[in-house]
Amino acid sequence: MNPEPAPDDSTRADHLARLVEEFRALPADSDRKREIIAELDDNAAAQPFLVSVVADAGEYDLARTEAATVLRLWPPTDPGRRHRAGRALLAALNDPEEDLVRQYAAMALGPYASDDPAVAEALIAAGGSEEDPLVQACARSALEEAGLA
Repeated sequence: MNPEPAPDDSTRADHLARLVEEFRALPADSDRKREIIAELDDNAAAQPFLVSVVADAGEYDLARTEAATVLRLWPPTDPGRRHRAGRALLAALNDPEEDLVRQYAAMALGPYASDDPAVAEALIAAGGSEEDPLVQACARSALEEAGLA
């Protein structure tokens, strides 16, 4: 049995473009949005799209949590992308309307905390006197992951 050939960069880019287009065309609360994010988990070219999903406070909360998870597991290696991802997750952490998104954002910020003092400060604050105990626990966990606790 022959293994499936690895897709070339143009095929991956076309696939990414199709998925992003599908995502944007879906109804606001479609669970397919979360599935699309999961399909992009190992695609570094998808990171700017994932950052935009996390940063959009009006986006479907489960899509935002899935994007935060992907950015936690595969943080960008490019310093500019990494900074933008950390800041988008930081904005999601500070979103007072979405506790679930805040929890996932707090968990996802571990890999970014040692790169950006603002991220570390926000995690320290969220790990302290946070009204949501799950956000607090996630922030403390992220600080431990970053070696800052």
